[in-house]
Amino acid sequence: MAAVERITQHLTARGPDACGFHSQGPLALGHRRLKIMDLCEASGQPMIDSALGLSMVFNGAIYNYPELRAELEGLGYRFFSEGDTEVLLKGFHAWGEGLLPRLNGMFAFAIWERDSQQLFIARDRLGVKPLYLSRTDQRLRFASSLPALLKGGDIAGVLNPVALNHYMSFHAVVPAPDTLIAGIEKLPPASWMRVDANGATTTQRWWELEFGAREEERNYSFEDWKQRTLDTMREAVAIRQRAAVDVGVLLSGGVDSSLLVGLLREAGVADNLLTFSIGFEDAGGERGDEFKYSDLIAKHYNTRHHQLRIQEKEILEQLPAAFQAMSEPMVSHDCIAFYLLSREVAKHCKVVQSGQGADELFAGYHWYPLVDGAEDPVAAYLAAFRDRTYEEYAETVQQQWVQGDFSGDFVRQHFAQPGADAAVDKALRIDSTVMLVDDPVKRVDNMTMAWGL
Repeated sequence: MAAVERITQHLTARGPDACGFHSQGPLALGHRRLKIMDLCEASGQPMIDSALGLSMVFNGAIYNYPELRAELEGLGYRFFSEGDTEVLLKGFHAWGEGLLPRLNGMFAFAIWERDSQQLFIARDRLGVKPLYLSRTDQRLRFASSLPALLKGGDIAGVLNPVALNHYMSFHAVVPAPDTLIAGIEKLPPASWMRVDANGATTTQRWWELEFGAREEERNYSFEDWKQRTLDTMREAVAIRQRAAVDVGVLLSGGVDSSLLVGLLREAGVADNLLTFSIGFEDAGGERGDEFKYSDLIAKHYNTRHHQLRIQEKEILEQLPAAFQAMSEPMVSHDCIAFYLLSREVAKHCKVVQSGQGADELFAGYHWYPLVDGAEDPVAAYLAAFRDRTYEEYAETVQQQWVQGDFSGDFVRQHFAQPGADAAVDKALRIDSTVMLVDDPVKRVDNMTMAWGL
């Protein structure tokens, strides 16, 4: 239990509002709470339902929980709280792993089944919420960050050669299940794991991103697709307003975040729409902010806008804190920007929407046309995306770490998988399900949650 307490304490910034522990037989759970969907103590965690024999910890937000709750009430379930946590608990009792495809949201959760002495853990489709694991023949530990697991002790801290090759060549992206630390892994997105009383584990992927038109979509015109895309975005933006606290927008003034503001206004968010922009000092003749664009959008939609201008001195001072907020090493300069922006935003609200991820979903990067027209799409993708070839990697690191072209093999294997026929779709799939997860999504989750946002 002492190890669980140390791990949980390290997660205080991610959940500054409350803390809880629960132990039962071979299990100990710890949780730090960020109150979003239900502010009452009844939604505190770990959540225990003695009648159902279930205990649970959960990180994330389930946006369609009111609909699922109504369905469960129709099956005879009764609720003692108003939030999404209890809906997950009772939904798992009703449907088991069949609950997962029903969920609209971001989540990582663990449920202990008292009577069968089994643990069930799961992660959302695109890995928006993290879940790190450390397994030995004696125990299993899990947490929302890698540094938190290290606080539990008995992890040697030896580098993982597969992950090192990815990190040094694949734009610092280390795909699940690997991490840079041998002995710590990530549960892959859209996966669940069940651990039985004897420690045996079963892992399964519960969702796949497939490309190409469904049968009913084969005759869609361009206008049909445009309307379908707009309708889907409207629904996604509107449903994310289901929170018991104010929701803001990280507004850069670019296409993605500006579209969010417009869709939120259309969804009925009126006078209390908060927007936030960050800017830096000009350097080398380059402008350090895009305020002229974000100001246009804020003025057009009459938002409660906040500008944050960061001095170079403060960036240097705060870099160590931004490093400390990382679950895994990241190289993007956006990290310090998101860290400082989150600090400011957290003074005004607890939830923000962001345009991160649009380039991976809507083919915004320069390499998509290159891949689409290439004779060898894999080679074109690697040439555009990798930071260095395997040969250069082999010359960069000590010989003991030269064990194989893992990042190159990973891309080749990914492009060979079924479910995407066109080369550009193969590139979009790897970017949406791998690069997006372990670069921009992880970056935003780490830097915002460092401030309980």
